[in-house]
Amino acid sequence: MCATPHGGNVNALAGLTVGVRPVRKAYEQAADQLRELIVTGQISTGSRLPNELVLARDFGISRTTMREALRLLAAQNLIRTEKGPTGGSFVTLPTVDHISEFLQASIGLLAETRNVSLEEFLEARELLESRAARLAAEHRTEDDLVRLRATIPETPLELAIDEQFVHNRDFHAVVLESAGNTLLRIAALPLFSILQTNLARSVLGQDFHASINDHHQRIADAVAAGDADLAEREMRDHLAYLTPAYERAWTHARTPDELAAR
Repeated sequence: MCATPHGGNVNALAGLTVGVRPVRKAYEQAADQLRELIVTGQISTGSRLPNELVLARDFGISRTTMREALRLLAAQNLIRTEKGPTGGSFVTLPTVDHISEFLQASIGLLAETRNVSLEEFLEARELLESRAARLAAEHRTEDDLVRLRATIPETPLELAIDEQFVHNRDFHAVVLESAGNTLLRIAALPLFSILQTNLARSVLGQDFHASINDHHQRIADAVAAGDADLAEREMRDHLAYLTPAYERAWTHARTPDELAAR
C-alpha cells in the first residue's frame, strides 16, 4: 500500500493483472546454467561433459530431466553426442559454416514449398552481395586478394562444368570473407548456395561461363584497386546478368500444375 498526499492509502496494484510467474522448468534451468558455462569459456570447446548420472547428481535433478537439458543444448548446437565406449557429450560452438548450412536447409525448404519467391531471393542477394563487394574493396588484405585471384581460372572453358561452379562458389565466398562482416557472410552464403544449386541443374553454354569469369575479373580488379563504388556496381551488374539464367532454372524446377496456375 502507498500513502496519498492527504495521508490516505491506495492500492498500487489496482487495475493491474498480477500474479507469481511460473518458474522455468528444471531442465531449462539446467540447460541455461550449462550454456552460460560454455559460452563464457568456463567449459572449453571440445571438452567432454560428465555422464548423465554425474551431471544429474551435480545439478540435483533426475537423470531424465538432465537428459532433456542435454537435448536442448544439442538442438542449439552447443554439444554433440557420440555413442560407443569413447562416446559422450562434447562441448562445441556454432561456426559460420555450420550456421550457414542450417539456414540453407531451412530456407531451401521454404523455397521448395514456394513460400519464398525467386524475386525475393534475387533482391536479398543483391542487397547483401553488392554491399559485401563494397566492404571487400574497403577492407581487403593482400591475402584476400591472393585468394580472390586464385578463384578466377585463366582458362575457364578448359574446365569441366562442375569445376567451373566450384570456382564460382569460391569467388563469392572469398568476396564475402573479405568484407569482414561475419553476419553478412552468414546471411548471404545460404542464398548463394540455393541459387547456385538450381542453376547447376540447368544447361548453360560455354559463353555463359566465359562471361561469368570476365565479371569476376572486373569485380576482383575493383576490389584490388580499393574502389568501393566500382566494386559494388560491378557486383550489381554481375547479379543482374545472372537473373535470366536463374529465372529459366527456377521455372524449369516448377511442376506443370504450378506453371499452369501462374
